[in-house]
Amino acid sequence: MRLLHIDSAITGDQSVSRQLSADIVRAWVASHPGTQVEHLDLAADTPAHFTMDSLSPRTGQTEGLSEAQLRENAVSERLVRQFLAADVVVIGAPLYNFTIPTQLKAWIDRIAQPGRTFRYTASGPEGLAKGKTVIVASSRGGVYSTSDQGRALEHQESYLQTIMGFFGVTDVRFVRAEGVGMGPEARTKALAAAAGDIATHVRPTAANQERLAQVA
Repeated sequence: MRLLHIDSAITGDQSVSRQLSADIVRAWVASHPGTQVEHLDLAADTPAHFTMDSLSPRTGQTEGLSEAQLRENAVSERLVRQFLAADVVVIGAPLYNFTIPTQLKAWIDRIAQPGRTFRYTASGPEGLAKGKTVIVASSRGGVYSTSDQGRALEHQESYLQTIMGFFGVTDVRFVRAEGVGMGPEARTKALAAAAGDIATHVRPTAANQERLAQVA
């Protein structure tokens, strides 16, 4: 089993989402011995934001590419191959200004490739990255999950659920620590809740566990 561990927080050792994503990976490996882990730190290795130079894979352009287009295509190809090769993806996703970090959005823009992670059919879009398990380490300074207003404001978990579903990923699990900016007591409570989420979400098998067993 191959696990891709992604971090996107810019706050280094102070990051709650980094702490949670590392805890998830440790717990997953302990529960699923033999898992191969690859780490992608999007704060340190950030793909350039989407430009016309990085758009050519979407248009099918292969001839007459400029040096910049070739360079950006290589970045997109590396990232989409890495994502498609993973059986489990753990994503550290803090809430920044009601949504995900721009570094994480830049990664999503690179892997959202027609013919690779999705395609359009006569009956609508179809995700091509089926059979994966995605676990999101979600951290929030405030509390958003307990009210209609809060849920309307957040475009972090809801966006990741939507985009992964668009890619065909139906097994998306959330480990959530919210209210971490509301004082020490709230932070301790949030981390305890997240620890409970981790215990719950690493016990089930991966979405493609049966296929992996057959291959083995």
